[in-house]
Amino acid sequence: MEVADTAKVQETIQKYEEFIYTKLEPDLQQITQDRDALYNRMSEYLKLKTHIETIRNQGLEEMETKVDLGSNFFAKAFVPDTKYMFVNVGFGFHLEMTLDEADEFIDRKISHMENQKSVKIHN
Repeated sequence: MEVADTAKVQETIQKYEEFIYTKLEPDLQQITQDRDALYNRMSEYLKLKTHIETIRNQGLEEMETKVDLGSNFFAKAFVPDTKYMFVNVGFGFHLEMTLDEADEFIDRKISHMENQKSVKIHN
């Protein structure tokens, strides 16, 4: 191989490495962060679904619980009526729903999130 060919190969390698470091790695990091955020939201809805099942199975009409105030700081809370709950429906909005409504909403929300996950993987 000649010196000119070696220089050309090194230049091509440098261009590919630059593309990898400036384009592909940041894209991969962003996709990974988006995926993790989606999985965290799905996990929260699945936890809520589990709490709804617990309320139903144990026939709870009132209950004591802990509420996350942020940064893993919890406060005790008393729920005098478990027939209704506030559910985060997105964009900072919470709606009061019955347990059945919340259960149905969670199923739809999880299904929607699963579709989002599939779309992002295939794009």
